Amino acid sequence: MKRRKFVKASLLTSAVTSLIHPVNQAAAAVTAQQNANPEFYELRIYSLKNARQRKAVESYLQNAYIPALNRLGSKTIGVFSEYLPQGFTKLVAVIPFNSLDDYFNTSDKLAKDDAYQQAGADYLNAEATAPPYERIESSLLKAFVGMPKLEVPEKKARIFELRRYESHNETAGRKKIEMFNQGGEISIFKRVGLTPVFFGETLIGPMRPNLTYMLTFDNMDEHDQNWKAFGGDPEWKKISSVPEFADAKIVSNINRMFLIPAAFSQI
Repeated sequence: MKRRKFVKASLLTSAVTSLIHPVNQAAAAVTAQQNANPEFYELRIYSLKNARQRKAVESYLQNAYIPALNRLGSKTIGVFSEYLPQGFTKLVAVIPFNSLDDYFNTSDKLAKDDAYQQAGADYLNAEATAPPYERIESSLLKAFVGMPKLEVPEKKARIFELRRYESHNETAGRKKIEMFNQGGEISIFKRVGLTPVFFGETLIGPMRPNLTYMLTFDNMDEHDQNWKAFGGDPEWKKISSVPEFADAKIVSNINRMFLIPAAFSQI
């Protein structure tokens, strides 16, 4: 009799453990993600005026810059062109760094990298009469605690949406970041199919204070469908109805670009 009771108790314990274990695993995964050291991103936008410049920049990125950064530890670098360009296209590069030291030391390390200098010679030594681009707009971003690492989507034909939310002051900007992190907006994004690649607070760059993030979709129909699902989501309606999270109080402007990846993009 005692043995039967012991076996019954053991089976019950195993059953309960099997039920709560997935929950514990999920909670542990979220906690581990939020405790991870956040990455930093350089968001680089090249302004170009003709096909020659585009070819020069793409060749430099593909054959010199990306291989050199990969050797230094930046493994997933994205390069994109505009999906529907206004005039001649821009090129957008997303470059992850494990730390600020990695970011600030990169320039000195590249200066000593003979393979990089040789592969990028045409770009690096271009004459003033034939510049490889018009200008570079560059921003330094810090990943959100709610998504501290860039998430690379499946490699297939897709489009990307780069969105920048500007705020009228730093307090409002921090409140919008809180809405994504502690408010749960990132989780809602993922649930309704607004697949994020990264979220970042702009530490250095134009139009501050702002946050910038990237989403990806199979096509524009999926883009429209998933944004519609987000707008009608009960949890989103609940969060957005909180007075301190009202867009009119914390977001002054929204800017967006639709992008397609270059053939050599690692995102």
